[in-house]
Order: sequence, then C-alpha cells, then structure tokens
Amino acid sequence: MPTITLDQVIAQQQRLAAMIEAFKATAAETQILIVSEATIELRPGELYAGLLLDDDGKPSHHLVLLPARAEDVSWDAAVEFAKQAGGELPTRREQSLLYANLKDQFAPAWYWSGEQHEGDGSYAWGQYFDYGGQVITHKSYEGRAVAVRRLPA
Repeated sequence: MPTITLDQVIAQQQRLAAMIEAFKATAAETQILIVSEATIELRPGELYAGLLLDDDGKPSHHLVLLPARAEDVSWDAAVEFAKQAGGELPTRREQSLLYANLKDQFAPAWYWSGEQHEGDGSYAWGQYFDYGGQVITHKSYEGRAVAVRRLPA
C-alpha cells in the first residue's frame, strides 16, 4: 500500500472544496424564462395546438392545426395536400404536441409527418393517434394527413 502524505491529503481536500463551491454556484443559479403574451388569429376551423420549445428549452413557435384532412394518401400526395391547404405536414415533435393537446380532433388512426427517415429516403415518419406511437412507413403507403401552420413565438 502506498504511503499517503499530509500534503496529498490537503491537496485533495482543497480540490474537493473547490468542486463543492463550483457545484453550489451552479445549483444556486436560476433560469428566468419570459414567455411573451401572443395574439394568434385563428381562421375559421383552425385550432391552436400550443407552443413548441427549441433545443435550449426556449419558445420556438406556435402551432396551428388547419381544418383540412386527407385520407388514403401516399407521403408525396400528403405533402402536396398540405401545401394546397395552406400549410405543411407537422414534424414529429409537432405531432406529439397535437397528440397531447388535440387528440380528440383526430381519428384513432395513423397520420403522415413531414419528416423523412434519416437513413432511407423511401420511408417517412408518422404518428398513431390512438396510442401515440411514432413509426416509419414506406412513402407509398396510403395514410391520413393534416396540415399545420407555424407562427413565430
């Protein structure tokens, strides 16, 4: 067993004291998040879905569900449908928000997202609005689609 000296113990104690002080300083910091009041004009049939946060936890954008619906459409047709409706297909994160806040506006079925699969461009993501799961499906599959619009936060 190696010999421990008093100087080594004191150095270790000083290092631990510095770590404790750094931890206390970090733990004592509070983050203040200001969420500004927003005035959102909803057109007939539109529904406010909520506010999305960015990767830093700050407000990113407001999401509005458009009244248009499509059934039995491939992914390419769903993308075109959303454009024609005046919006876009929702992202996966936006679909999660729609599921959380407006689930009752959806048939308990599967809906296309606007996100293609990262590893294979012949697949895209979708969301089940019965149990909330998200899966990838070949773009030729015929599913449902909704359109959303985004407003800056």
